[in-house]
Amino acid sequence: MSSPSADPLHLAVALDGTGWHPASWREPVARPRALFTAGYWADLVAEAERGLIDFVTVEDGLGPQSSHFFDPDERTDQVRGRLDAVLVASRVAPLTRHIGLVPTVVATHTEPFHISKAIATLDHISTGRAGLRVQITARPNEAAHFGRRTVPGIDAYDSPAAQELITDLFDEAADHVEVVRRLWDSWEDDAEIRDAATGRFIDRDKLHYIDFQGRHFGVRGPSITPRPPQGQPLVTALAHQTVPYRLVARQADVGYVTPHDTGQARAIVAEIRAEQAAAGRAGQVLHIFGDLLVFLDDDPAEASDRRARLDDLAGEPHTSDARIFTGTPAQLADLLVELAEGGLTGFRLRPAVLGHDLPRITRGLVPELQRRGLFRRAYEADTLRGLLGLARPASRYAPGHPASLVPQSTPIV
Repeated sequence: MSSPSADPLHLAVALDGTGWHPASWREPVARPRALFTAGYWADLVAEAERGLIDFVTVEDGLGPQSSHFFDPDERTDQVRGRLDAVLVASRVAPLTRHIGLVPTVVATHTEPFHISKAIATLDHISTGRAGLRVQITARPNEAAHFGRRTVPGIDAYDSPAAQELITDLFDEAADHVEVVRRLWDSWEDDAEIRDAATGRFIDRDKLHYIDFQGRHFGVRGPSITPRPPQGQPLVTALAHQTVPYRLVARQADVGYVTPHDTGQARAIVAEIRAEQAAAGRAGQVLHIFGDLLVFLDDDPAEASDRRARLDDLAGEPHTSDARIFTGTPAQLADLLVELAEGGLTGFRLRPAVLGHDLPRITRGLVPELQRRGLFRRAYEADTLRGLLGLARPASRYAPGHPASLVPQSTPIV
């Protein structure tokens, strides 16, 4: 089973609104009035790139932000509303040179054909730095936005009905990603000839129907967008239990998990690696990143005081699916080293207040990891797959590829 080296570590940063604490927008550095401007997002990604971060993820959703899993709350004292994550990434792409851009897409109500085209376009615009974070939604109010399906109202996440629904939604997400991946491959790399002298722009024998038929989708293809520069842009997903672990094992290049200690990290990694082998992907590199929500200051007491102040503003202590770290960059580096012993190959950090904690990641944590020989001192690849040590795959429809030896659909005529 293939597992990337834990040395050096990989780092991603999760961008969401003004930060992951619900009261973050009330901090002086938060810039809430700029939240829906292109410059705001460009500044955040530029800061992450200065810190040599592998990639940023951009949160998205199909309804208002809420702490409730199935239905939105009615609070008016927290950030509400988002820009489209794929469009934000596309706007920022020409302003950056090295950092990966991984917007969130909701598979439950978004057609895979549209997503494949959007991420392929982002990969072309960024010259090979695109990815996606696939997400599901089980909220009835979000299904009502589209009117194509109904999602039953469920009160408890751990009820049998909820687990049955969530299992089905993750199976659908796995099919969604499979369609997206096949569409990225539906143009061979050299399908475009672009020979003005002969008048041949394209070799029609190198465009392929994908003819995907599953329980959730029937998609013929091919894509209308040429194959992305990376061949296959990065596919990532957040997972908290066995059902989403299977999605990561079957379809992802990077999985985000939320262990709270090294023992839990080791158990999660072992489960995902077993699912990876069962999915027939044992020989493929699959990164497993740990997610942490971070409050970073030069003095641990300052970080604790800031967290307490934000909790007071929110009216309640903030809780998270991920471990919440409060302390100094050096202390965080110690924790990352400890958690990496559980088999994690990198980390996705969620800054509590983007304007405060992101610079402390890039200007405090990164130099600390560099001093320990655990993080690069320059970008060492031109593509996001390259940064993560992932090979560029050939199209499954190209002659000589193992998948092409199985009878495939007739080329486009």
